[in-house]
Amino acid sequence: MPTKRTTMRSSKGTKLYAVRNADGTFKDIQTYKRAHTADMAHKSAAEKAAAKKKPAKKAAKKAAKKATKKTAKKK
Repeated sequence: MPTKRTTMRSSKGTKLYAVRNADGTFKDIQTYKRAHTADMAHKSAAEKAAAKKKPAKKAAKKAAKKATKKTAKKK
């Protein structure tokens, strides 16, 4: 399960994510921009599974389209 992050602002106004330990002390502090970019770069298990299925669907569609073109040319 992902770690819960608290959003806060630095003294300069930059948005931050803070992760706390069980005792409440800060474990990690990152800028929102850096953390969000890293989050977007990682894919979930569901996204990876969908990506694996997608090429098979594309190949099937391509083959069906090719078959319809061949039958159209024969007529």
